[in-house]
Amino acid sequence: MTEFVWILGCGLLMSVIAMVGSVTLLLRPGAFQRILLPLVAVAAGSLVGGALFHMIPAALRVLVPIDALLWVALGFVLFFGLEQFLHMHHCHRASADCRQPLTYLILIGDGLHNFLGGLSIAGVFLMDIRLGIAAWLAAAAHEVPQELGDFGVLVHGGWDKKSALLFNFLSALTFPAGALLTYAVSFHLDVRFLVPLAAGNFLYIGASDLVPEVNKAHSLPANLLHFGAFVTGMALLYALRSV
Repeated sequence: MTEFVWILGCGLLMSVIAMVGSVTLLLRPGAFQRILLPLVAVAAGSLVGGALFHMIPAALRVLVPIDALLWVALGFVLFFGLEQFLHMHHCHRASADCRQPLTYLILIGDGLHNFLGGLSIAGVFLMDIRLGIAAWLAAAAHEVPQELGDFGVLVHGGWDKKSALLFNFLSALTFPAGALLTYAVSFHLDVRFLVPLAAGNFLYIGASDLVPEVNKAHSLPANLLHFGAFVTGMALLYALRSV
């Protein structure tokens, strides 16, 4: 029952994070751009750190090592395939590259991503609540800059601000839906494979989706800031090992 409370509570809280896009209404575009990329860098470090310092070691303790690493690889490939199928990438800032038709793909992609993320994070909670908290924190660190960016992209693509917030929130509700599905099937299936699957997900998003976003700066101060933010994200997840 304790696992159910954590899974439900963290699932709903992840959906609430979708409302963080409203913060952009209070910021000037220049200020928004200045804070967004450092947040993306922190999120990238948190995701990679969560996979390396928490989920992969935990998976290696309960699964045959080659099987655990196979699930990590499958998690990586699954999310690579998802992005390829949708012919899109997560846009972390409004730009001319994100046309109006892609706003619908962003919502569909986020819905699928959140559903699979809910499946995975719930599996981690079922294995160990402390491990689940660390994994959830890493996932939440990624959601904040993503939701900020997605909100900006929807508005840039022609959505009014209220509709953008509403549909962003609705797409985020697939996270608790996936989490509750995992909890339901856990009474009949061994869901420990979801831990390394989530690790592969984290590694893909952090290294393939987010790092390229912050690796485009052409000035030394910006590069140093983004590198420091990335290392900070990894360090925070390393420090949480003993929590």
